[in-house]
Amino acid sequence: MHPSILSRRWQWLALVALGILLVLWLGRWPSRAVSPLLTPLPQDPYIQVYLNHSQAAVYTDPYRRIQRHGDDLEQIIIDAIQQAQTSIDVAVQEINLPHIALALRDRAQAGIPVRIVIENQYNRVWQPVNRPQLEGMEDRDRGRHSEQRRLIDANNDGKITAAELDQGDAIRIFQKSGLPLIDDTADGSKGSGLMHHKFMVVDGKTLITGSVNWTLSDVHGDFAEPDSRGNANALLKITSPELVAPFTEEFNLMWGDGPGGKPDSLFGLQKPARSPRILQIPNSQVTVQFSPLSKTQPWSQSTNGLISQTLAQAQQRIDMALFVFSDQGISNGLAQRAQVGVQIQALIDADFIYRYYSEGLDMLGLAIPDHRCKFQADNRPWTQPIQAVGKAPLAQGDKLHHKFALIDNTITIIGSHNWSAAANHTNDENLLVIRNPTVAAHFRREFDRLIDGAELGFTRELQDYLQRQRKACGLSRSRSGDTQLSISVGMS
Repeated sequence: MHPSILSRRWQWLALVALGILLVLWLGRWPSRAVSPLLTPLPQDPYIQVYLNHSQAAVYTDPYRRIQRHGDDLEQIIIDAIQQAQTSIDVAVQEINLPHIALALRDRAQAGIPVRIVIENQYNRVWQPVNRPQLEGMEDRDRGRHSEQRRLIDANNDGKITAAELDQGDAIRIFQKSGLPLIDDTADGSKGSGLMHHKFMVVDGKTLITGSVNWTLSDVHGDFAEPDSRGNANALLKITSPELVAPFTEEFNLMWGDGPGGKPDSLFGLQKPARSPRILQIPNSQVTVQFSPLSKTQPWSQSTNGLISQTLAQAQQRIDMALFVFSDQGISNGLAQRAQVGVQIQALIDADFIYRYYSEGLDMLGLAIPDHRCKFQADNRPWTQPIQAVGKAPLAQGDKLHHKFALIDNTITIIGSHNWSAAANHTNDENLLVIRNPTVAAHFRREFDRLIDGAELGFTRELQDYLQRQRKACGLSRSRSGDTQLSISVGMS
């Protein structure tokens, strides 16, 4: 064979190999096969726990075609929808997963009544934008727009057709199908703080709830970050008419007369204040509370008050995985438990852990001023700091979106409710306190996974941040050596 022919053949083979590598790098083909790393834990027959980062399960992300560890939360939601026989009520802050939207459409077309409540800022169909409009967006909005485009673009050709929009945009699917949907402007206002719920009630007996929004980033991962596996979240499937009842009541308060009816929907502080409800279901005692509660009412009666009262029952240990932790009252109560020997560990999302209002700083014995060089008036750093506070090791693009605490490996606190003042006094939220060791075991394993390799304590990043703030605010040396800025300097 002539040498030039051999040369061209090798060039062709090299190009093919390069193309294959490029395709794999872009995530267009499924990644290499993976196997479960752990044995699945037993599930309670009435309260099942699912985690999108579980190491005891494997599935293939249906949009990015990535085989990965985790429970397929979207499929669990779809299965519950497809099993509906009488009714489906959905109250979820944001929905952009088209397979879920299509499943809801199909059940509605089969004659099953479907009602949907979402947060107003997400009640919109994707629209193309020009370059100046894209460049004028905030980074977060620009990223969301790009991710949504890639989710809708089924053939990956960079163009969105009407057919792709009709099959790939969840809000468009709802609109085209005529599914009854409202958002938190249905009460005639500009919207509540946030309609932050993440629950679905099926047939008046099954509850799907937890910390997860029905979005690509909260369930599977981001197109822009190939290593992303979704924000760390938990989903509960609960079978109990007794437990479903208060969630149906909450839904009906928000729904009112529905779309086109009287503006009698109730969101935020327009809803009546309700005390915690303690319910007995087989194997479990579950306490349910909904937010918000006015600041004019005693904090102890609020959802954050319930969290603090539950944490106060700890005798041995408290483990927390939280997106945001900024409630001073909860922190003060935790400090008391630490002082009597309760072991406390906390993981907080990397975007929030070192902000001036973070109670993670209090737990570390620190106080950091805000951008105006002012400290929070009621701030109370712990006099006996702990070091088991930090950030979980997550892939680029993924957030610690959990809102759970585990108490003595028996009690689990979970819901849509962040541990913040906004969740307590403004947003539409729910919280569950579940007393069941079988349920708690799933969160024990999840917390252990998250804290393995976590950055804890007075990290180099935190030290550098403290030094920058001290210099920017002209603060003197801290009164407790190098680990705490003086809270007497710069106060107004």
